[in-house]
Amino acid sequence: MTQKLSPVTALLLTVPPLLWAGNAVVGRLVSDLVPPITLNFLRWAVALFILLPLAGWVLRRSSGMWQHWQRFALLSLLGVGCYNALQYLALQTSTPLNVTLVAASGPVWMLGIGALFFQAPVRRAQVYGAVLSILGVLVVLSRGDWAQLMAVRLVVGDLFILLATACWSWYSWLLSRRDEPEAIRNDWAAFLLAQVVFGLAWSGLFAGMEWGLTDAHIRWGWPLIAALAFVAVGPAVLAYRCWGLGIQRAGPAVAGFFANLTPLFAAIFSAAFLGELPQLYHVAAFALIVGGIVVSARP
Repeated sequence: MTQKLSPVTALLLTVPPLLWAGNAVVGRLVSDLVPPITLNFLRWAVALFILLPLAGWVLRRSSGMWQHWQRFALLSLLGVGCYNALQYLALQTSTPLNVTLVAASGPVWMLGIGALFFQAPVRRAQVYGAVLSILGVLVVLSRGDWAQLMAVRLVVGDLFILLATACWSWYSWLLSRRDEPEAIRNDWAAFLLAQVVFGLAWSGLFAGMEWGLTDAHIRWGWPLIAALAFVAVGPAVLAYRCWGLGIQRAGPAVAGFFANLTPLFAAIFSAAFLGELPQLYHVAAFALIVGGIVVSARP
């Protein structure tokens, strides 16, 4: 696994934030049509049918997936079951822009988890980049007025996205271990399908709890069907494919900073589809976040 950041690798790591920003906006748009955890389950159910023709062989007993079920169960719990469900939950009480900006704490989680549990050294440039990213988060939470930091009250959605970010950081480091059978490792569709199989079990369990504990209901129609098609093809299949490749090429620590591009795209999408125009303090936050990426990627 190399730490070199080539233009191709940078492109691979830019595609997921673009799609995840769209995922946040779409999740907010359909929040009145489908419960958040149920949306996560339906999303991955559609992704399953997309992946089956590409890598259905991985379901065979001889594929190696079942022998390594612990790894895939853990990967799917963090990356399929928890991360997306927590993000959709966050969007019930927070805006897509705030959700993606609070998630800019990702580099800190990535560096901390890597150092504590994966014996990954932390470079000085990465620390500087993480500081810039956190400053960007503080700018948006304070709305550009540092005196307001003492009065900041996180909504429930912001706490959900912080937990989701921790799950995603752990998931990304597990991806770098590459402990699965070689046949699955070398087939991106098989690797993702193995996660989706177990992820559906987790997300189905969580969705069942949602329907049992809340007044859940679904309003079917073309808007929801179109939303499901987008979140399954783009933020699920395509984004996970590009993110996995980027992790292999650049490593989790460097890749973590690219996730902070999501607020840039979320601001554009929110302005276009939700009428949530960016403010001047958002521009300052974006500058700090991009600065964190540039600094952290320096050799």
